[in-house]
Amino acid sequence: MTTAALPLFPPAAPEPAPVTLPATAVRPRWERPAYVALLLCTALLLLWNLGASGYANSFYSAAVQAGSESWKAFFFGSSDAGNSITVDKPPAALWPMALSVRLFGLGSWQILVPQALMGVGATAVLHASVRRQFGPGAALLSGSAFALTPVAALMFRFNNPDALLTLLLTVTVYCVLRALEGAHTRWLLWAGVAVGFAFLTKTLQAFVILPPLALLYAVCAPTRLRRRLAQLLSAGVAAVVAGGWWVAVVELWPAASRPYIGGSQNNSFLELTLGYNGLGRINGNETGSVGGGGRPGGGGGGGGWGETGIDRLFSANVGGQISWLLPAALILLVAGLVITWRARRATDSLEGMARAAFLAWGGCLLITAVVFSWMQGIFHEYYTVALAPFAAALTGMGVALLWEERGSRAAAFTLSGTLALTAYWSFVLLGRSDGYLPWLRWAVLVAGGTAAVALALGARLDRRLLRATAALGLAAALAGPLAYCLTTVSAGHTGSIVTAGPAVAGGRGGPGGMRQGPGGEAPPGGFPAGAPVPGGRGGGMNATDGTDGTGAADGRAGRGVPGADGGAGRGPGGAGGMGGLLGGTRVGAEAEAALRKDADRYTWAAAAVGSQNAASYQLASGEPVMAIGGFNGSDPSPTLEQFQAYVKAGRIHWFIAQAGNQASGNQASENQASGNQAAGNRPGAPAATTPGGGGGGGGRPGGAAGSAIESWVKANFEATSIGGTTFYDLTGAS
Repeated sequence: MTTAALPLFPPAAPEPAPVTLPATAVRPRWERPAYVALLLCTALLLLWNLGASGYANSFYSAAVQAGSESWKAFFFGSSDAGNSITVDKPPAALWPMALSVRLFGLGSWQILVPQALMGVGATAVLHASVRRQFGPGAALLSGSAFALTPVAALMFRFNNPDALLTLLLTVTVYCVLRALEGAHTRWLLWAGVAVGFAFLTKTLQAFVILPPLALLYAVCAPTRLRRRLAQLLSAGVAAVVAGGWWVAVVELWPAASRPYIGGSQNNSFLELTLGYNGLGRINGNETGSVGGGGRPGGGGGGGGWGETGIDRLFSANVGGQISWLLPAALILLVAGLVITWRARRATDSLEGMARAAFLAWGGCLLITAVVFSWMQGIFHEYYTVALAPFAAALTGMGVALLWEERGSRAAAFTLSGTLALTAYWSFVLLGRSDGYLPWLRWAVLVAGGTAAVALALGARLDRRLLRATAALGLAAALAGPLAYCLTTVSAGHTGSIVTAGPAVAGGRGGPGGMRQGPGGEAPPGGFPAGAPVPGGRGGGMNATDGTDGTGAADGRAGRGVPGADGGAGRGPGGAGGMGGLLGGTRVGAEAEAALRKDADRYTWAAAAVGSQNAASYQLASGEPVMAIGGFNGSDPSPTLEQFQAYVKAGRIHWFIAQAGNQASGNQASENQASGNQAAGNRPGAPAATTPGGGGGGGGRPGGAAGSAIESWVKANFEATSIGGTTFYDLTGAS
């Protein structure tokens, strides 16, 4: 690559002055309007029909509601304002949403608009980063490719932590590249701060991109090696401070006066970080999970979460979410490194910074893709949103570089071949959904092939025809993901497992989120042995009727609205997938009124097994509902002794029986309790597991503690049917 190949690059400044980059050049007239249009269109895409998702993932929405009412719940990320248990992640992703709800009240828009704004922010940061090295055209293409990634259009309209994580990862790469321009300590410290807050968003996933970025800075920063290492150490300290202050407070806070750490088995955030949310995701040993482990002995499969391997990101489940431009990004990464390879190692030259950008974005893409491809533990399709900014940046940078070098036959054929491959892969992805816009896949294939042939001719075409060819090629490359994005924003998405685009053959997707079978099946191939199986017809995964999966388009819980469970038609009190573990529960008006009655007299208006079940009742009534066992129902919180003490102190009003296990007579409960005693269990010991009972197995959520609590309640309190749901009044005679 020569300086003439990139006319927007002025001559490099001598060391140690920073490199002057295209961001400082005179802006063409079209740049600012195009940039504003990019951000406005991104905002429109992410805000369109946003209320259709209602509470989205009620697990996190309940924590947001709790944080808007209790500063203690806000700090810890508690699932309820009574602070019984936290969500199974750090709370940083909840904070913007909780502040929004505190300011503007509880509702779908108040929860989800902050997520959409994060998507706009990530697009702006990506644009700014690419523009500094490759100019406005490359930046505009990168921003567009990112905004039109289907999984990004999904997750920046959803309330999972991945939205904030993706924004912070993008900010991290931007700050590292700014630091590389002139060995700026300040920018490297900001990168460390971004990593720290990313850790407070989704723990160890924040660290996945650190090896390539740290190595890049250690080798290429334009300063002495000793100073480079000192700067990296300082950035590490900044990351520890930014992410560790909260961890230190939680670990030092007396456990008796803070909520239980959800997702852990020993009430420890460090255990959660290193186990269930850390190494367990890699090796599949996730104590307390719903069975996301790999094959026994660590084989090549991902258990119930799909086969692992190099083709995982291109599979039926994942391909339509993220892989539209992945082949192009990989080819363009190689092409960019070949063109810039002769640059000096240090980034005190223009070519050096261009190469550093390819290494930074490319390194992050490759290491994240490798982790996702071979992780044995829980893996969901929407995790791949973390790849979106990396692939988009490489696409914009690589296309711009090859376009400038198109006079070279090698560059022209590389650009042509990349476009042809992208068009063909779009053709394949569009064909995976039966009957989905059949004309589009052929139009993409023909237009992409035509443009690819024309680009191969390169300099033989006049300027006007060449520009038209480029426009046709871009349209062909982005038409498929655009269609998926429009399909995604046209329907609501709720529950714990969501996907973008239409349903696809051999995978899950579409408005239902999960491929819904008669029993509401979850991962492809079913859940692993020992995992809870669906207790209802997959409702609550993704509503298709403009509701939140609990029956209300305005984000409030439904009152038995038909079809609000994704077409399953659950009755009031019916559970979503896996007995309400994944999709929550429909709440009727009578149950809502019962929870609100005299609620001020209790710490918790009710208790229910599993966070999604509890969240549904909490969001419907606005009153705290204790989530026994946390998300999976398998956390040992509270113990039977603790629950009995809460009941004795009059702190809990109702116990809500799990769907599919409603009152079948107290005699059965007494028999189970008697069986536990006959087995020699001491008072307060975990109940013996039965089919459909504890230990995380059977047909409903609930570990040993949850099963023991439910058995004790049924054996000692009278059941009452309220709106079709079985309630136990814990204030009545025992």
